[in-house]
Amino acid sequence: MSVLKISSVSKYFPGGTKAVDSFSLDVADGELVCLLGPSGSGKSTLLRMVGGFEDPSSGLITIDGEDITHLPPERRPTGMVFQSHALWTHMNVFDNLAFGLKLRRTGKSEIREKVEAVLDLVGLAGYGERKTHQLSGGQQQRVALARSLVLEPKILLLDEPFASLDQHLRERLREEVRDIQQRLKITTLFVTHGQDEALSMADRIVVMRDGRTEQIDRPDVVYRNPQTPFVAGFIGTMNLIDGEVAHGRFHRAGLSLDLPISDGPAILAMRPEALDLSLADQGQAVVHRVTDYGTHGLVDLDLPEAIRVKAMVDHPDRFSTGQSVNLAPRAVAAFRDGRQVFRS
Repeated sequence: MSVLKISSVSKYFPGGTKAVDSFSLDVADGELVCLLGPSGSGKSTLLRMVGGFEDPSSGLITIDGEDITHLPPERRPTGMVFQSHALWTHMNVFDNLAFGLKLRRTGKSEIREKVEAVLDLVGLAGYGERKTHQLSGGQQQRVALARSLVLEPKILLLDEPFASLDQHLRERLREEVRDIQQRLKITTLFVTHGQDEALSMADRIVVMRDGRTEQIDRPDVVYRNPQTPFVAGFIGTMNLIDGEVAHGRFHRAGLSLDLPISDGPAILAMRPEALDLSLADQGQAVVHRVTDYGTHGLVDLDLPEAIRVKAMVDHPDRFSTGQSVNLAPRAVAAFRDGRQVFRS
């Protein structure tokens, strides 16, 4: 059993900058939790505090009930994989993986057995004698992952490990890492600013902003039921329109639709895939651009008051720039005072 518990952890940098603000999170045994947020949200700083590379200003971090808050990295049951790989270029692959085991005074035969097993696990069997500079970026990242796994950590920490790779390689590696994580049932904390990585890999997503938690939930819930305007706008593509509600109807930029909340200002949220379009002589919007992605199309629409929204369509060939259309949302959400107040 490997359970990570972060309790009211904060981090202040010189000058009073608050990178993490009273953050709490429990990561269950075998769970993969993703910290997702823009640059400066505090996610990497938090991960480094769990790994022992930054010291918290306050709060408590425990693994299986043991306080590790101020332990150095080498004394923690954690393994960290960095974005930069951080491999020793003067060593071959085998020696990179064996280094930590040698520090633990592991026997030679056991070292070879463990290293060969983990190389096989990450798909690099037979690569032990290669120099790291002879490897591709994806292979180097696999070695970095193997170097952490060979030490059999209780908690695996991944700090944007795919950020420097091209899209196709990122997609393949994240599938492989998820498969390895599930096979080993290793508790994992993963940092990324990539929505696709978070949605495809995580058991739960923690959306962070300014060092605080905006929402913690399963990927499907975070996408379909965002609790704040920030989460709604950060996860996927969302049309957000500021307007007014009067007598149970939302009004703005030629849009008027039922919204059963009290009168006052509100932010209307609509996903492009939940927005139906129909051609009209005097419609609510004008087609600005049509982009055909093969599997679907994305139509950019101009509303009055210089507001632009997007709609996803199955047949982009039916629409062209300058056409007038009406909008019919199949599902909407509404926000007020920074929180969700309605969802259909």
